[in-house]
Amino acid sequence: MWILLAFASAFFAGIVSILVKIGIKNTDSNLATALRTIVVVIFAWMMVFVVGSHTTIADVSIRSVIFLVLSGFATGGSWLCYFKALKLGDVNKVVPIDKSSTILTMIISMTFLAEGVTIIKICALILIGVGTYLMIDRKQVALDTTEKSYTWIIYAVLAAVFASMVAILSKIGIEGVESNLGTAIRTIVVLFMAWLIVLMQGKHKEIKNVDRRSWVFLGLSGLATGLSWICFYSALQQGPVSVVVPIDKLSIVVTIAFGCFILREKIKKLSIVGLALIVVGTLSLLL
Repeated sequence: MWILLAFASAFFAGIVSILVKIGIKNTDSNLATALRTIVVVIFAWMMVFVVGSHTTIADVSIRSVIFLVLSGFATGGSWLCYFKALKLGDVNKVVPIDKSSTILTMIISMTFLAEGVTIIKICALILIGVGTYLMIDRKQVALDTTEKSYTWIIYAVLAAVFASMVAILSKIGIEGVESNLGTAIRTIVVLFMAWLIVLMQGKHKEIKNVDRRSWVFLGLSGLATGLSWICFYSALQQGPVSVVVPIDKLSIVVTIAFGCFILREKIKKLSIVGLALIVVGTLSLLL
């Protein structure tokens, strides 16, 4: 079941990137993040009451709360950097760099969470690493000299670092906590962090300028994020981080497919080879 949940998480996460890319076209990325987080929080807490896990809030340990809060801050940092990178750069360039967090997460989980190092995991790690490297448009990165072009790379790398921290912190924090409740608790932290940044930057004044089209796509992206999170943290609670996270990151397949066919973004042959290696490496973990 956790494998199916991980694949479902990947599907919904892949859709998120496209919906956000469209939704933030005419909206500040930090404001867009704050607005869509509202939808995520509402959806997450609705699920908590639907499954009845709100009755177990008093049973959540202080240790779990601390790690869930830390994972929430890491998520907020990852989101803010990722959506800023999406606003400045192409989806097919930003996503591969962001997904490189898989490599770091696998290394940390195998080392510090004692999930074990196997030949299959090492081979998968190499395939995913090589595939990710091939997908990064190195020529384009080298030619980016303007401040706007150069900045998206920095934000994409920071998003990857924060994302790798999220899975590890969440795995520790969600132990002994119903997955929907754990997801809902950390969404509150993300919401607080996102709106704090918006208020500090004075971007809340731009809410009146958000057009109807952006509202629709940001709302849909928030819903897709909520579904992705619920599936991901349920899978994370049941399965090993070193396998769940790579499967979840297969969202890159969905994202790039949508990027090519809907946003008409081009993808090079070398990137296709890299994508194939990532898929093969990830699926090998299921052997």
